[in-house]
Amino acid sequence: MQQHNFQVSNPQVSNGQQIAISRSDRWQVHQRLEELEIASTCLRDGSLKVEIRSPLTVIQLRSVLQQFTASRQQLVDWLEQCWQS
Repeated sequence: MQQHNFQVSNPQVSNGQQIAISRSDRWQVHQRLEELEIASTCLRDGSLKVEIRSPLTVIQLRSVLQQFTASRQQLVDWLEQCWQS
């Protein structure tokens, strides 16, 4: 299956997820989540904290992370799988 360059951990805060993502991608991911009206915060340790409010938020978060972290070939393969389903 596909490998991604991000990790999600469950912090002490309820309904929040802390994501370790490269600093170069972090700001763009943060901006896209804000456009989707998903609350997120860039933390000093380099991670991104995202407020999870619903299953839809999880799906949108996964999609945004995939967009910024997957290679072009991984995205093409994923799109081809979608068309086959």
